[in-house]
Amino acid sequence: MTKRSKKMKQCVEIIKDATEAGHKILLFSGYTSMFELIEKELNANNITYFKLTGSTKVDERIKMVDEFNENKDIKVFLISLKAGGTGLNLTGADMVIHYDPWWNISAENQPKDEPYRKEKKNNDQLYNLITKDSIEEKLYDLQQKKATLTDNMLDTKTTFIS
Repeated sequence: MTKRSKKMKQCVEIIKDATEAGHKILLFSGYTSMFELIEKELNANNITYFKLTGSTKVDERIKMVDEFNENKDIKVFLISLKAGGTGLNLTGADMVIHYDPWWNISAENQPKDEPYRKEKKNNDQLYNLITKDSIEEKLYDLQQKKATLTDNMLDTKTTFIS
């Protein structure tokens, strides 16, 4: 058995619990090489999945999206952030996992919104997996500060010049 990080163990635990409870998951990563490790875990746990990266052909992409939305047996969709940010309609999922934060919060938020594209009855869940005391945590904190700053600048009640 290979040695897994605590983050990978937590991710696998979330996926196993969620899929056993009937959830369907979109798992995003900015690093396609991470999918190799995640795929080993999914295979070891007999969890069916699809994987979409920048090298996935358009016609194959459409077929996978349609089948994921309709086939209850396909539980997880691994999607690279770059490939997942355009033209996907993944309303079959009710859970989103971000395995790693991406430096560009807009690029991260766009695919995260995929399950919300159509009116849905299910309450969706979002998990951001961030390692404590790491660069990831600092990046996440910076993203939150930038988001707060943006929200404050766009707030119509805030006066910048008196």
